[in-house]
Amino acid sequence: LVKIYDIKSDGQFMVEAELNDHQGPVWECSWAHPMFGNMLATCSYDKKVIIWKCKERKWSKFTEFACHDASVNSVCWAPHEYGMILAFCSADGTATVMANIDQSWKQSKILNAHKRGCNAISWCPVAFSFSLFEQKASHASMRFVTGGCDNLVKIWNLNSDNQWELEISLEGHEDWVRDVAWSPIVNSNVHKIASCSQVFQAV
Repeated sequence: LVKIYDIKSDGQFMVEAELNDHQGPVWECSWAHPMFGNMLATCSYDKKVIIWKCKERKWSKFTEFACHDASVNSVCWAPHEYGMILAFCSADGTATVMANIDQSWKQSKILNAHKRGCNAISWCPVAFSFSLFEQKASHASMRFVTGGCDNLVKIWNLNSDNQWELEISLEGHEDWVRDVAWSPIVNSNVHKIASCSQVFQAV
């Protein structure tokens, strides 16, 4: 069950909606950027990802993805500058990127991203190219990080052939990597990624 709360002016929480289309525990939720409307993505043990959309204060299922063979453990929207793009990963060891192009969804999948399962995913903040007249996102710099049951943290990037490839595999954990987070702040091209593991270790 997914519950959405409205925060009142007096600080009280009120249930705005209860979304019950998942048939198993819901592991993670991710809000889309407001430019796409009021949208929420959720992932579940039922092997599905559901995108919900609110229109006139009524929530309904916008679309559903069922493209994994095991629990979908993490879901994350890409920076909005890249468009409507969603990434998620599964206990089957794969990671999937869904891009909405011309009102249809295009899928790209990383097979065997992590042995024994992938637990977490997080996008790199957008890289900008600056000029006097324009500021635009460079799609060639699209990257995200994953963590898995092989005790590894992996960074993936979109290459010139529009395929996802492994940029680097980071060691340092002694057990399953349970979560990863790419810092939203990038200073002087310095990137920071936080990760945590099954044995209460954070890196």
